[in-house]
Amino acid sequence: MSQPLTHPLHTIQKERAIIFILAALQFLHVLDFVIMMPLGPVFMESFNIDAAAFGLLVSSYSISAGVFGLIGALFLDTFDRKLSLLVLFFGFSFGTFLCAFANSYVFLLIARVIAGGFGGMIGATVLSIIGDIIPVFRRGTATGVVMGSFSVASVVGVPLGLELAERFGWHFPFLSLGIAGFLILPLGYKLLPSIRYHLDSDIKVKQSQVKSLLLVLKKKEHFPPFIFMVFLMFGGFTVIPFLSPFLVSNVGLSTKQIPYIYFFGGLVTFFTSRYIGKLADRFGKFFIYQIVTVLAIIPVILVVTMTKTALPMILVITTIFMVFVSGRMVPAFAMVTSAVEPRIRGSFMSVNSAIQQIASGAASYVAGLILYQNADKQFVNYELVGMISVLSLLFSVYLAKKIKISG
Repeated sequence: MSQPLTHPLHTIQKERAIIFILAALQFLHVLDFVIMMPLGPVFMESFNIDAAAFGLLVSSYSISAGVFGLIGALFLDTFDRKLSLLVLFFGFSFGTFLCAFANSYVFLLIARVIAGGFGGMIGATVLSIIGDIIPVFRRGTATGVVMGSFSVASVVGVPLGLELAERFGWHFPFLSLGIAGFLILPLGYKLLPSIRYHLDSDIKVKQSQVKSLLLVLKKKEHFPPFIFMVFLMFGGFTVIPFLSPFLVSNVGLSTKQIPYIYFFGGLVTFFTSRYIGKLADRFGKFFIYQIVTVLAIIPVILVVTMTKTALPMILVITTIFMVFVSGRMVPAFAMVTSAVEPRIRGSFMSVNSAIQQIASGAASYVAGLILYQNADKQFVNYELVGMISVLSLLFSVYLAKKIKISG
């Protein structure tokens, strides 16, 4: 019978090795998603598409991830989590590899659907592993480290990806990501232990996958985290996908300056995400989420109302935006991960991830329908999109208070 890492046979070093490989897998997974947004101006020009079509390109990944995430909820709790994660990551890498050979908008759209179908379940599996093997009093810190993959992707991955796109075309970053995904799989196989705690636990109830999913959906305690996840996503993904196109069209940045946004934003959030995770463990996850989310409203308003602005000021505003908008995810996911008992955590996190992905895809698509470009190719109605974000942020604080920690 496998045990959580609190068992004397396990060491802090092993725990750190596991967190490292989870963060590495999450890094490639996150980078594949976030690289789409700074490449927005390139895609819109290359395929001659409008904001709505680009919004669909971004949301297709998320919606596919959500749909297949629900399917994953039927079986993820019936397998060793290590096996599940490695199989999902292989499929994700294959979908990303296909993106490199897309020669049309439709081909790229299909490739994104394939990548999203597998990739959407990776996050749920990673969080389930953290929930299974990391004690609750260190779970915020561990979540902060894994969530810090967004920062590393922003600091290293996005600038490098954009540089590769500038030199060799937008196909090359996806080719590199696909190859890197295949190469990291053997390392994951070596470092990750068999994770069967949810299978071998004495409290596990033998039941069909459908009954397990129904149990997740019927429990009233699960409704608050599910609804919370919808507004958590709308608080960010109405604004984030169109940030780069807006900065280029309305604020005056060149496409070559976009990497600075992600470099400085990611560099700072690399440290702040981990610090926010520690604060969440020390002072309470809801308390820290409440503070970070309310503070996030300020940079959201500043971003969506920006006009022609000097680069240094843009970097200050966008960096603060990334710190708080991404920082709230750390206590948020730590709360959600702790809201379910271990035996159904995989199914719960799959459903939760499906809701997260569909909500983020819906947010991107809704924002794309609201936004349009005028005769000067400037985006109109970004302020309205920002208003939706602010209202979602405020309502998410109310919903977060309803989340109860399991056990």
